[in-house]
Amino acid sequence: MDVELREVHDSDLPVFYRQLNDPEALHMAAFTPKDPADRDAFDAHWKRIRSSGDVLRTILADGDVVGSTAVYGEPGEREVTYWVDRAYWGRGIATAALRGLLTEVPERPLYARAAADNEGSLRVLHKCGFRVTARARGFANARGEEIDEFVLHLEG
Repeated sequence: MDVELREVHDSDLPVFYRQLNDPEALHMAAFTPKDPADRDAFDAHWKRIRSSGDVLRTILADGDVVGSTAVYGEPGEREVTYWVDRAYWGRGIATAALRGLLTEVPERPLYARAAADNEGSLRVLHKCGFRVTARARGFANARGEEIDEFVLHLEG
């Protein structure tokens, strides 16, 4: 499968919104918006981050929009994030997309966070060189409770 990254287009946003509202994906991601179905909040979020200067990319697999990835935050504390449509899980797409993003954004250190039970995401991050540096607890909107999460770090 050919995985590419490109700038986010307006036409990608309905796909991202649909992906964000997949109940199984929400549960796995855990740390999500309070109300993923709030389209106005979704649109406001994307408008804000698209004008922020953060690095936002659409993930394409064989030309189809299958997710998004980004580097965001303040210098020295920047984090990576990604979301891949559940129909494409387990095919190496998240790993390829994150590797592409890390090539495009060479600054280090970078950080990531993942629910402690999100084995797929933790596998992707480890394959891309991130290492667990801390364990924390945080309120996971998608689960309605505090859960354990790992904080990961990528050095130069």
